[in-house]
Amino acid sequence: MDNLINSINKTFIVDGRYKLFLSGIKNTIFIAFFAAIIGITIGLIVAIIKISAKNNKKLILIDKICGLYVTVIRGTPVVVQLLIMYFAIFVNVNNSVLVAIITFGINSGAYVAEIARAGIDSVDKGQMEAGLSLGLNRNKTMFFIVLPQAFKNILPALGNEFISLLKETAVAGYVPIIDLTKAGDIIRTRTYESTPLYFVAICYLIMVVGLTTVQKIVERRLSESDRN
Repeated sequence: MDNLINSINKTFIVDGRYKLFLSGIKNTIFIAFFAAIIGITIGLIVAIIKISAKNNKKLILIDKICGLYVTVIRGTPVVVQLLIMYFAIFVNVNNSVLVAIITFGINSGAYVAEIARAGIDSVDKGQMEAGLSLGLNRNKTMFFIVLPQAFKNILPALGNEFISLLKETAVAGYVPIIDLTKAGDIIRTRTYESTPLYFVAICYLIMVVGLTTVQKIVERRLSESDRN
């Protein structure tokens, strides 16, 4: 018991090390949240372009570029993308958190694009035809009729993508960012204890379980609204 108390004291109390954990948790959530917004935005745009390109030859070139983007991003490790963005593309940018948000957002966008594309394809084609028959153009039909239905179909997958994104931010410490994982590793090197790493794992577990619970509640309410 004395060893446990001593380990906890060295991990959290000595030199106010708990503050480092708080800073790491804040950065982790901050990066994941804004990266998710960027990812969803990019993903929806890419998915709509890829769907629209089937009926609009003017979008063929843009569709090819989007296809290349998805292939490159999904085919390379996110940690390599982060290193390239920080040490090559944004080498003159001093805000490492911003670089991380952009990197994880671009990475997430490639996965969201495929999720959204599959969701849009799952909506009955008659919905587009119905919108056009009501006098709406193709764009308005997509945004007001097809996308809302597709969103319900892809919500579980989007939730899983955000959870995966949250865990992927654990590699943010490869650049000068004090995220949750990096905070735990820094304290581990100072205390020579494994307790900080166990605490990091518990924090991620709590966040993931919390997000999963929220996701299930939203899905259940959507299902209830569909039945009503």
